[in-house]
Amino acid sequence: MNAPDNRSTVCVVDDDDAFRDSLRWLLESTGYRVAAYATAERFLAGYKPGTASCLVLDVRMPGLTGLELQQELNRRGETLPIIFITGHGDVAMAVNAVKSGAFDFLEKPFKDAQLLALIEQAASLGTSASSERAQGRCAAARLATLTQREREVMDHVVRGLKNKKIAEALGISVKTVEAHRAKAMEKMEVGSVAELVQVSLSAKQPG
Repeated sequence: MNAPDNRSTVCVVDDDDAFRDSLRWLLESTGYRVAAYATAERFLAGYKPGTASCLVLDVRMPGLTGLELQQELNRRGETLPIIFITGHGDVAMAVNAVKSGAFDFLEKPFKDAQLLALIEQAASLGTSASSERAQGRCAAARLATLTQREREVMDHVVRGLKNKKIAEALGISVKTVEAHRAKAMEKMEVGSVAELVQVSLSAKQPG
């Protein structure tokens, strides 16, 4: 499928025909061109580097999975921003995807406005290396404000652990975990686990 305008074309890869069609309708109704594929294999066969602004990708698919497609794109040096769509129980997988360079992820069910906002952000990616370093220094400064326990809880969250597992690992109550988690996210100025992963990784980048 041809994707003539790399500023307005969004690639969608999802094996669910109905879901894929609904995404196409949503995106086209807001002015985007859409290149949709039912499998990762078809995407790899049809996609030409530099011809899209971002990729909306399902985590779980028959054949090549979304994560495997991401790994293949990384191997090829492709920098297309990826927004993963995940089902229940896939959050840990999505966290790993973000660690591997994904732009963000959305857990079903999500609001159309959430996806459109992420696509707009991904499409406008053009941050310079110096800006990225500045962001890293800012993130590191925020990280330094965490207490030891908040940092421990955050590190477990970034690894994809649920609150109950974190409580067991640290020998504290789930409510205490929730309190430290909320405080850590407030100090790191993030509103989601995906953002927390990104800011945590950014803080560890050399500045």
